[in-house]
Amino acid sequence: MSFRSPMPDVEIPDKSLYDFLFEDLTGNEETVALIDGPSGAETTYAALRAQINALAGGLAARGFASGQVAAVLCPNVPAFVTVFHGILRAGGTATTVNSLYTAHEIADQLKDSKAVLLFTPSMFLPQAEAAAQEAGLDVANIVVIDGSDTVAPERSSLRSLLTSGVPAPEVSIDPATHLAVLPYSSGTTGRAKGVMLTHRNLVANLAQTADCIGVGPADKVLCVLPFFHIYGMNVLMNGGLQHRAALVTMPKFDLPEFLRIIAERQASYLFVAPPIAVALAKHPLVDQYDVSTIRMIFSGAAPLDADLGHAVEQRLGCTLHQGYGMSEMSPVSHCIPQSRDDIPLGTVGLTIPNMECKLVDPATGEEIGVPEAGTSAPGELWCKGPNVMVGYFGNAQATGETLDGDGFLHTGDVATVSSEGYVTIVDRVKELIKYKGYQVPPAELEAVLLGHPGIADAAVVGVIVDGEEIPKAFVVLQAGAELTADDVMAYVAEQVAPHKKVRQVEFIDVVPKSSAGKILRRQLRAAPASV
Repeated sequence: MSFRSPMPDVEIPDKSLYDFLFEDLTGNEETVALIDGPSGAETTYAALRAQINALAGGLAARGFASGQVAAVLCPNVPAFVTVFHGILRAGGTATTVNSLYTAHEIADQLKDSKAVLLFTPSMFLPQAEAAAQEAGLDVANIVVIDGSDTVAPERSSLRSLLTSGVPAPEVSIDPATHLAVLPYSSGTTGRAKGVMLTHRNLVANLAQTADCIGVGPADKVLCVLPFFHIYGMNVLMNGGLQHRAALVTMPKFDLPEFLRIIAERQASYLFVAPPIAVALAKHPLVDQYDVSTIRMIFSGAAPLDADLGHAVEQRLGCTLHQGYGMSEMSPVSHCIPQSRDDIPLGTVGLTIPNMECKLVDPATGEEIGVPEAGTSAPGELWCKGPNVMVGYFGNAQATGETLDGDGFLHTGDVATVSSEGYVTIVDRVKELIKYKGYQVPPAELEAVLLGHPGIADAAVVGVIVDGEEIPKAFVVLQAGAELTADDVMAYVAEQVAPHKKVRQVEFIDVVPKSSAGKILRRQLRAAPASV
């Protein structure tokens, strides 16, 4: 009763990610690979490969060994690409860190991933140094991406590693087992976990989506979605490099700067999350810039409303498609192919090649079949394929709860499938909140709230406000405690990244729980707000 892609399977090259992307640059040596969005500075494919090899040699010279982990805390700048691929070329594993994380959150990832190096620009040194101290990482193992050794002599610099003169090491990589990246994801629930993705996982997803997403060598791809997130990492960054497009980097989203870079760099392909789509559809500032070079927009990271998508298409005179995926799937499992304008935009399109999916009734465990006509009943989406992770790092229990014995990843998202194979995400089993495309695990915020001496109990759920899901806290106060909603929100904001902040607070007498002690979140979401 499972279903597969209507598209034929593709060949998955048995190569490392470096070999897949950079082994053969014939005819593209002088093609522009990277454009710094703010300044316009360009890097060719030949120069990029040389930088990657030089960094791999420098890392080997300082003792970084195959199989070790290096963390990257960096916004979208050209150097990110060099650092990321230099780590992998040296045989290492890159764990990418959210640029918005607090020092404590960075330290948690450094400790959990067992990172031995931390690459970061000087602007992030305060939180990087505090995190390194908390994690027990020597300050000498912080590599400053910008600047020189004279600026920070007690640390390493990217420049010194690039100029070591040591050739890239010979490393033995089994693409099927060698970990390439360790991004952190909350999965279906709970605290963030390291997602173990091999070279084969990443290469497979690039091969699976090559014809679907449709980036071409003539494209200038605006990269504003963060490279530290799997969407930005493998779909934007690696996908663009795969097709010899030019990647136009942008460190953070700012609408006027975003529009300026589109106009001045003549960007043709945009990858966005729904909040950016809202701005493109509605903000009056868009009319002040020439965005006529945009031919294609691909939306992911959160569901996109069909009407909103069509409004973007009409205003910009381009095509907009969307897709679905998870960090655990490297990340794409479904998308509307570039060549298929007949597929409804409210869906996430077709299952990509080489994947098998099931819909399973969460209540009964029964599989739901693909209908001969119309649309199926909803069920939890299970996915299997060469792009599915090998597991969560150091967390066999979480791995077992997400990957079953047959190799199916239980996504935690509820979907339907039509007779044509169109998949639509309609709900989710998992508790994860998606705020502006970022993952917000309720359990993490609940732990923060319960650390306040004036709070006796708390629960956090996602609620929809003006079409956007936000974290809302239900708080039970200790007897005699006096707190306002602003007090609670400020307390949480001091301890978490901005996207994780609690944005609504409701005080209640008791948090509803099952007999097993599980928070009844659905009941909280359905209850009318108290006054």
